[in-house]
Amino acid sequence: MNKDLTVGKPETVLWRFCLPLFGSIIFQQLYNIADSLVAGKFIGENALAAVGNSYEITLIFIAFAFGCNMGCSVIVSQLFGAKDYGRLKTAVSTSCIFSGILCMALMFAGILGCGPLLALIRTPEEVFADSRLYLDIYIWGLPFVFFYNIATGIFSALGDSKTPFYFLAVSSVSNIAVDILFVKAFHMGVAGVAWATFLCQGISCVLAVATVWRRMKQIQVEKRPPLFDWGLLKKILIIAIPSILQQSFISVGNILIQSVINGFGASVMAGYSAAVKLNNMVITSFTTIGNGISNFAAQNLGANQFGRIKEGFRAGIKMVWCLCVPFCILYIFFGKYLLLLFMEETSAGALAAGREFLYILSPFYFIVSAKLAADGILRGISAMGQFMAATFTDLILRVVLAFVLSDWLNAATGIWCAWPVGWTIAMALSVFFYRRACKKFKMADL
Repeated sequence: MNKDLTVGKPETVLWRFCLPLFGSIIFQQLYNIADSLVAGKFIGENALAAVGNSYEITLIFIAFAFGCNMGCSVIVSQLFGAKDYGRLKTAVSTSCIFSGILCMALMFAGILGCGPLLALIRTPEEVFADSRLYLDIYIWGLPFVFFYNIATGIFSALGDSKTPFYFLAVSSVSNIAVDILFVKAFHMGVAGVAWATFLCQGISCVLAVATVWRRMKQIQVEKRPPLFDWGLLKKILIIAIPSILQQSFISVGNILIQSVINGFGASVMAGYSAAVKLNNMVITSFTTIGNGISNFAAQNLGANQFGRIKEGFRAGIKMVWCLCVPFCILYIFFGKYLLLLFMEETSAGALAAGREFLYILSPFYFIVSAKLAADGILRGISAMGQFMAATFTDLILRVVLAFVLSDWLNAATGIWCAWPVGWTIAMALSVFFYRRACKKFKMADL
């Protein structure tokens, strides 16, 4: 149900709001992990490499869906905090119309461009066909990805983090079952993995959109609001475009890094494919909590409750650091066994590459989580210029250092070392920008 985040003890409110979001992202990541797990265990190392290779390209499309999610979510949060329900409804319908048009354009671009893009990143011949097949199926499911993201953004804006959790819990578990059914029973190969994701995402999307439509009908207004508003679209785009650029540039950067990884062969590709899924589960968890902090900040900004925003940041730091501890322990001491979920022990080269990746990155989760918590505040108060500056610094450093260090060391180790450097410098920038925003909104003395 809808929840006002402008009342109650900030730390308690934020914990209750963000914990279901964290649960949701765990189940969301099961989609991608299930694809790689089933591909690696039941098809083979090349199939695992193909799914991982395709995943970096799908992140470009997800970047646009995520940007629409954040643009809608932040503006709807601000309107909900201000109790301006008529414009809130218009913001929702405006977001849906814009997202539908953008989705169609991306589908067209994807159908024409995925093949050349796979060639551009030096996809090895033995995994090219499966990578292309996976992407072709994925692109037809883009409307589900977009409208599901819009729906979850609306739920979060209204202070409801439990409804998307329920949808994802059921659909992600179903996805694992359908993955295994299509691959093991129907022998569909990589296509089975892609179609399973398509079907389960489709069901989740339909249920989520139907629930949003019902929730909007329950919000009473004096007169019927317009379906579209250019002024609200502009406000949405002020948030959405930087978020899209952030995620798109990260995706492009990851594709460039993937092209370097591809030069080290299928074994390193497979090891990275498995390890990066485990890493992405952590980073996406932090990002999702950051999104929750954004909704909290946006609602309180709308209600002119500036002091609560700083308290929310402190609570967010505690939350993400609590998550860092178990993840670090798991990946450092039990990383091998987690990677073996995706591959056989005979894949020695892939296993070694994946373990090294986790060893190098996991101690720095405390750094990147602090950055993402600060980013959540910046996005919630619409400080998008500072948000983008910190994000692009991280990305540029990681891409440049991946090329330089891998060439210098003549090993994939150099690629893995690029992550901590980018995270550390970007964290310093994000926290600096957050502290400056505190002074601007007179939060520092509260």
